[in-house]
Amino acid sequence: MTEENVRWGILATGGIAAAFTAALVDLPDAEVVAVASRTEESAKAFADRFGIGRAYGDWAALAADGDIDVVYVATPHSAHRAAAGLCLEAGRNVLVEKAFTLNSREATELVDLAAARGGFLMEAMWMYCNPLIRRLKALVDDGAIGEVRTVQADFGLAGPFPPAHRLRDPAQGGGALLDLGVYPVSFAHLLLGEPAGIEASAVLSPEGADLQTAALFSWDSGALAALHCSIVGGTGTSASVTGALGRIDIPDGFFHPERFVLHRDGRDPEEFVLGPADGPRNTLRHEAAEVMRALRAGETESPLVPLAGTLAVMRTLDAVRERIGVRYPQEG
Repeated sequence: MTEENVRWGILATGGIAAAFTAALVDLPDAEVVAVASRTEESAKAFADRFGIGRAYGDWAALAADGDIDVVYVATPHSAHRAAAGLCLEAGRNVLVEKAFTLNSREATELVDLAAARGGFLMEAMWMYCNPLIRRLKALVDDGAIGEVRTVQADFGLAGPFPPAHRLRDPAQGGGALLDLGVYPVSFAHLLLGEPAGIEASAVLSPEGADLQTAALFSWDSGALAALHCSIVGGTGTSASVTGALGRIDIPDGFFHPERFVLHRDGRDPEEFVLGPADGPRNTLRHEAAEVMRALRAGETESPLVPLAGTLAVMRTLDAVRERIGVRYPQEG
């Protein structure tokens, strides 16, 4: 890192890569110095769009670029293990888009590789870095609603998506669960940790991707979570956390909320709203800022998105897939 800026490399050129790069442009201490794609043409077009100095037509060239402090991996899930592993092997720090990998085995391999190389590694679970989600978590931890009894969350898109779309393609980790369901699952994990019991049901496409999945988690404390994801119906993306003494409701967009409401027995409802200093509701800059903070502090993982938590989420996603009968071609 230079004294002033953290230098980023972007690996992949799709929609989420563009959104994240746009967020980096808004950070005065971030500098995007290189981008890579599977083709030089795509990389150059992306570089021209964002004023990036170097464009590579292969991932290895980006990984070998010693001027890069951290690489953001924005490929489909199916390529996360290969892309992030290549960068870690080359000595780069890495931020990997969610879902972290296809399965917990691949996730463990990346975590072990980062530890062996002494590099920084983090899942791009921007929800955990959101100021309002952090405030909600603090309220729950402080006992504002008492012991948590129930968590509810949903995330669905209306579609329809054709079979060749990445959201329907099993070879790319397609289906509702890894792309959308990771948010409700991660929300439940944030508040209650890894569940002791997991039940799930799904509607599968002819090619074997989950079109919509519902899951019920249980914990030894007696808490339950009812979660849902879909690529065949647009849901309200709402969430609710109910405790023994009250409830917190996120009316919409729970993974990047604009507001939430705290209901406590015997008190008027309290509304918590995203402040002007927090930036726009859909910003990814909090995630980027956390990566840069951790790098400057010499940390190899973020306390906001700890690797143990990422591994736990991946184990839960594996368990859900086992129950609904979804396997990806790479898994045999």
